[in-house]
Formats: sequence, structure tokens, C-alpha cells
Amino acid sequence: MSAAGVMRFVDPTQDPWKAPAEAVSLPKAYALLSLDQWTDLRGLWPAAVPVGVVLANTVDVQALVSELPRWSLVALQFPKWTDGRAYSQARLLRARLRFKGEVRATGEVVADMLPLLQRSGFDAALMRPDQSLDAARRALRFFASHYQGDVIQSRPLFTRIEA
Repeated sequence: MSAAGVMRFVDPTQDPWKAPAEAVSLPKAYALLSLDQWTDLRGLWPAAVPVGVVLANTVDVQALVSELPRWSLVALQFPKWTDGRAYSQARLLRARLRFKGEVRATGEVVADMLPLLQRSGFDAALMRPDQSLDAARRALRFFASHYQGDVIQSRPLFTRIEA
């Protein structure tokens, strides 16, 4: 995760990660594959070639623990902004499975989601096109601290206050 939980906003025009336009036959750096594509190609994929995988929010990330060391990026999907299953996936990736690569929020990502995205382990977001980056950055400054622990600060506030 990026230093101090800093959120990066993905500019699709500058992003090196690309979903292949056609069937993938040869490993290509910064390919953003579906889980099925990865499953078909993992035996051919050199360890030195960065690969990212897009996961639906219905995928059990704990079942993929053996795959994680090979991935540089996991893109988690929000098919609707009201569907929060990807938050749980991100938390598991960071806190339990210790995934060190980029965890990216994709799909219906709106500015109001940013504080919880950051707290649950996302370090990059591809915002919905109608969203203001200024509003998203402001959303990250809404709260100076939180009472509960999270992936950035695992200790709850009451354990951080000196008597």
C-alpha cells in the first residue's frame, strides 16, 4: 500500500494497465486480465512480467492466496456504488493476506466512497467519469482520525490516547 495510505487517482489516458482488446496468447507487461484469462495463462506468465487481475466482488480472495505473489495489481469491482463487497475483499487482501501490490477500486466509484476505500485498503481509484477529482480529494480530508482501527492504523483510538 502506498505510504501513509495516500490514495492515487487513476487517469485512464495515462494508465499503463490495459485490458487486452483480444484473446491473450503471449504475456505482455501491464496486462490487466480477468481471473479466467489469468487461470488460462498463469503457467506461461514469466514472474518478471507485471500482471494485474480484475476480480468480481463475488470472488473469494482468500481462495487466491497462492496467486497473490504473482500479481502486481488487483482491481476490485463496484458494479453499483451501494454494493460494498469489494471493501471486504480489499480489507482481506491487505490485513489478512498481506497483499503488497496495488489494490484498485473500479466501476461505480464515487467521491463519497473515498474515505472508506482508503480505510479498507485501496490505494488507487478509477473514478466514475462524472465524478470531480477535487470533490474526491476533499472527501479524503473529511475526518482527521477514526475511532475504529483500519488497515492504515490498526489500533483503535482509545489505545492511542495517552493518559
